[in-house]
Amino acid sequence: MQEWLGDARFKGLVFVVLALGAVALGAYTYLAYTQAQQIAGDMSTISVTGTSEMFVRPDIASFSFSVLAEEKDVPTAQDMSAKAINTITEYLKGESVEEKDIKTTDYSLSPKYEYSQAPCTQWGGCPPGIQKLVGYMVTQTVTVKVRALEKAGDLISGVGGKGATDVSSIIFTVDDIEKAKAEVREKAIIDAKEKARRLAKSLDVRLGALVASYEESPLQPMYGGYGGEMMAIKSADVRVSPEITPGENKITATVSLVYRIR
Repeated sequence: MQEWLGDARFKGLVFVVLALGAVALGAYTYLAYTQAQQIAGDMSTISVTGTSEMFVRPDIASFSFSVLAEEKDVPTAQDMSAKAINTITEYLKGESVEEKDIKTTDYSLSPKYEYSQAPCTQWGGCPPGIQKLVGYMVTQTVTVKVRALEKAGDLISGVGGKGATDVSSIIFTVDDIEKAKAEVREKAIIDAKEKARRLAKSLDVRLGALVASYEESPLQPMYGGYGGEMMAIKSADVRVSPEITPGENKITATVSLVYRIR
């Protein structure tokens, strides 16, 4: 009898343990399911993109000029190049261009060769050409930033008259570009937020927290006067200062916002 009672108690204890385990497993499963549903709900998002653009008038112009010097030996070529560059630099400083706005961007020294072809024979054979060193070329390129736009044309003519062999890459920009970009960015964000509110209303959902944002803010520089193309100006050809027209620069911003929805 006692043996039977002990066995029954043991079986009852096992049943209770199994029952409690089942309850615990069920509770854990339900909790995990609820958390998964909540996470899945949190990951439901909508994405919108806002855009904005504005036109600003440039307040800075920049252009580059080069000086080419050709002589029979290196020292003479370098000396001629240096004299021309120094003359132009002094001219620019005399026109109120600050030294910090005059920057050498390239300096090169290379040999110059002439090729001659020996006469061909009557049987159609032509001996190889002859290469002869005849001198050296020094090219120095300087970029100038012009803060007084009304003087840009005169300065371009001036450097040509002082020995520049070509002028190129006239670009108009905005000095405080970050201020303009910030203004355009703010308008793009407002546009994106308004689109998010309208989209949420159409979908019959509520906006939650902002979870991500992405931005693109390309600046489109304006090439003026000569369309940004290379232009050669020889000192003997310069008579009248070219009319420089800065036009306007377009600044655009694109902002994407990602919201959780409820």
